[in-house]
Amino acid sequence: MRIQKGDTVKYIGSSPEMVNWGANTDPNGVLTKGKEYTVEYTEVHTSHTKLKLAGYEGKFNSVSFMKSQNL
Repeated sequence: MRIQKGDTVKYIGSSPEMVNWGANTDPNGVLTKGKEYTVEYTEVHTSHTKLKLAGYEGKFNSVSFMKSQNL
């Protein structure tokens, strides 16, 4: 599933490689593993996608998140 503006995503963790790929913002110490966040917008690149989260500075690698299933 593709992550889009307005989606809710759960932070699942990040490695230094995930942060460094495409010069993303380091979520460690900023985001809480297991917590859900709202996507403000996405920035799609050739080999990765960055997420801007509502209420947070920076752009985070999308592979650090899992799209939440809103039922």
